[in-house]
Amino acid sequence: MHDFNLHAPEGANKKKRIVGRGQGSGRGTTAGKGNKGQKSRSGGKTYIGFEGGQMPLYRRLAQRGFSNYPFKKEVQIVNLGEIERCYGASETVNLESLIKKGLVKGTAPVKVLGNGDITKNLTFAVSLVSAAAKEKIEKAGGSVSLGGGKMPEKQE
Repeated sequence: MHDFNLHAPEGANKKKRIVGRGQGSGRGTTAGKGNKGQKSRSGGKTYIGFEGGQMPLYRRLAQRGFSNYPFKKEVQIVNLGEIERCYGASETVNLESLIKKGLVKGTAPVKVLGNGDITKNLTFAVSLVSAAAKEKIEKAGGSVSLGGGKMPEKQE
Protein backbone atom coordinates (compact mmCIF):
# COMPACT_ATOMS: atom_id res chain seq x y z
CA MET A 1 0.00 0.00 0.00
CA HIS A 2 1.21 3.49 -0.84
CA ASP A 3 0.82 6.64 1.24
CA PHE A 4 -1.02 8.44 -1.55
CA ASN A 5 -3.64 5.71 -2.10
CA LEU A 6 -6.20 6.90 0.47
CA HIS A 7 -9.88 6.06 0.25
CA ALA A 8 -12.90 5.65 2.50
CA PRO A 9 -13.61 2.17 3.89
CA GLU A 10 -16.05 0.00 1.99
CA GLY A 11 -19.66 0.83 2.72
CA ALA A 12 -18.89 4.34 3.99
CA ASN A 13 -20.14 6.10 0.86
CA LYS A 14 -23.58 4.99 -0.26
CA LYS A 15 -25.37 6.08 -3.39
CA LYS A 16 -28.39 8.31 -2.77
CA ARG A 17 -31.71 6.53 -3.37
CA ILE A 18 -33.66 8.42 -6.03
CA VAL A 19 -37.35 7.53 -6.10
CA GLY A 20 -40.08 8.10 -8.65
CA ARG A 21 -37.89 7.93 -11.77
CA GLY A 22 -39.53 5.13 -13.72
CA GLN A 23 -39.92 1.37 -13.52
CA GLY A 24 -36.31 0.61 -14.42
CA SER A 25 -35.01 2.35 -11.29
CA GLY A 26 -36.68 -0.22 -9.01
CA ARG A 27 -38.42 2.60 -7.15
CA GLY A 28 -40.88 3.73 -9.79
CA THR A 29 -44.71 3.87 -9.94
CA THR A 30 -45.73 4.60 -6.32
CA ALA A 31 -42.15 5.54 -5.26
CA GLY A 32 -42.35 3.58 -2.01
CA LYS A 33 -45.47 5.39 -0.78
CA GLY A 34 -47.93 2.51 -1.19
CA ASN A 35 -51.26 2.88 -2.98
CA LYS A 36 -53.67 5.80 -2.67
CA GLY A 37 -54.48 7.70 0.49
CA GLN A 38 -53.48 11.02 1.97
CA LYS A 39 -49.86 10.08 2.61
CA SER A 40 -49.30 9.04 -1.00
CA ARG A 41 -50.25 12.48 -2.38
CA SER A 42 -47.84 15.35 -2.80
CA GLY A 43 -48.06 17.64 0.22
CA GLY A 44 -50.08 14.98 2.01
CA LYS A 45 -48.96 15.60 5.55
CA THR A 46 -50.93 15.76 8.78
CA TYR A 47 -50.28 17.75 11.93
CA ILE A 48 -48.96 16.33 15.19
CA GLY A 49 -51.82 14.74 17.14
CA PHE A 50 -53.98 14.14 14.04
CA GLU A 51 -56.14 11.03 14.49
CA GLY A 52 -57.63 10.58 11.03
CA GLY A 53 -60.50 12.98 11.62
CA GLN A 54 -61.43 11.59 15.02
CA MET A 55 -61.48 14.26 17.73
CA PRO A 56 -57.85 14.36 18.93
CA LEU A 57 -56.98 13.40 22.49
CA TYR A 58 -55.73 16.87 23.39
CA ARG A 59 -59.18 18.27 22.48
CA ARG A 60 -61.15 15.44 24.12
CA LEU A 61 -59.58 16.01 27.54
CA ALA A 62 -61.06 18.80 29.63
CA GLN A 63 -58.91 21.83 30.31
CA ARG A 64 -59.55 22.51 33.99
CA GLY A 65 -57.90 24.40 36.78
CA PHE A 66 -55.37 27.19 36.92
CA SER A 67 -51.61 27.13 36.69
CA ASN A 68 -49.63 29.76 38.53
CA TYR A 69 -46.45 28.82 36.62
CA PRO A 70 -46.33 31.94 34.38
CA PHE A 71 -46.59 34.18 37.45
CA LYS A 72 -44.12 32.45 39.77
CA LYS A 73 -41.32 34.48 41.35
CA GLU A 74 -37.82 33.01 41.33
CA VAL A 75 -35.87 33.59 44.56
CA GLN A 76 -32.34 32.45 45.42
CA ILE A 77 -31.90 31.18 48.97
CA VAL A 78 -28.85 31.70 51.20
CA ASN A 79 -28.61 30.46 54.79
CA LEU A 80 -26.93 32.31 57.65
CA GLY A 81 -24.49 29.43 58.18
CA GLU A 82 -23.04 29.92 54.67
CA ILE A 83 -22.79 33.69 55.17
CA GLU A 84 -21.00 33.19 58.50
CA ARG A 85 -18.47 30.92 56.79
CA CYS A 86 -17.74 33.25 53.83
CA TYR A 87 -17.88 36.78 55.30
CA GLY A 88 -15.63 38.67 57.70
CA ALA A 89 -16.78 41.06 60.44
CA SER A 90 -18.51 44.35 59.46
CA GLU A 91 -18.86 43.43 55.76
CA THR A 92 -21.91 44.20 53.61
CA VAL A 93 -23.97 41.30 52.31
CA ASN A 94 -25.63 42.26 49.03
CA LEU A 95 -26.27 40.67 45.63
CA GLU A 96 -22.89 41.69 44.18
CA SER A 97 -20.87 40.37 47.14
CA LEU A 98 -22.88 37.12 47.22
CA ILE A 99 -22.13 36.55 43.51
CA LYS A 100 -18.39 37.28 44.05
CA LYS A 101 -18.23 34.76 46.90
CA GLY A 102 -20.08 32.15 44.80
CA LEU A 103 -23.13 31.79 47.06
CA VAL A 104 -25.65 32.79 44.36
CA LYS A 105 -25.76 32.94 40.56
CA GLY A 106 -27.55 35.39 38.30
CA THR A 107 -29.61 38.43 39.19
CA ALA A 108 -32.69 36.82 40.75
CA PRO A 109 -33.62 38.31 44.14
CA VAL A 110 -32.00 36.83 47.24
CA LYS A 111 -33.72 35.66 50.42
CA VAL A 112 -31.71 35.06 53.59
CA LEU A 113 -32.98 32.21 55.77
CA GLY A 114 -32.16 31.57 59.44
CA ASN A 115 -30.58 28.12 59.09
CA GLY A 116 -27.28 28.23 61.01
CA ASP A 117 -25.81 30.71 63.49
CA ILE A 118 -24.17 34.09 62.96
CA THR A 119 -21.70 35.78 65.30
CA LYS A 120 -20.34 38.64 63.13
CA ASN A 121 -21.99 42.05 62.83
CA LEU A 122 -22.86 42.24 59.13
CA THR A 123 -24.92 44.72 57.14
CA PHE A 124 -27.53 43.01 54.96
CA ALA A 125 -28.87 44.75 51.85
CA VAL A 126 -30.90 42.01 50.15
CA SER A 127 -34.42 41.59 48.77
CA LEU A 128 -35.95 39.40 51.49
CA VAL A 129 -35.02 38.16 54.97
CA SER A 130 -36.96 35.63 57.06
CA ALA A 131 -38.11 36.62 60.55
CA ALA A 132 -35.81 34.07 62.23
CA ALA A 133 -32.81 35.29 60.22
CA LYS A 134 -33.56 38.95 61.02
CA GLU A 135 -33.73 38.15 64.73
CA LYS A 136 -30.36 36.33 64.65
CA ILE A 137 -28.68 39.12 62.62
CA GLU A 138 -29.86 41.85 65.01
CA LYS A 139 -28.87 39.73 68.03
CA ALA A 140 -25.32 39.49 66.60
CA GLY A 141 -25.19 43.30 66.19
CA GLY A 142 -25.89 43.47 62.47
CA SER A 143 -28.47 45.43 60.52
CA VAL A 144 -30.99 44.59 57.80
CA SER A 145 -32.23 46.83 54.98
CA LEU A 146 -34.63 45.23 52.52
CA GLY A 147 -34.86 45.95 48.80
CA GLY A 148 -31.13 45.64 48.13
CA GLY A 149 -31.56 43.12 45.30
CA LYS A 150 -33.78 43.25 42.24
CA MET A 151 -37.34 41.99 42.56
CA PRO A 152 -38.87 40.55 39.38
CA GLU A 153 -41.05 42.99 37.50
CA LYS A 154 -44.77 42.28 37.33
CA GLN A 155 -45.59 40.91 33.88
CA GLU A 156 -48.95 41.74 32.37
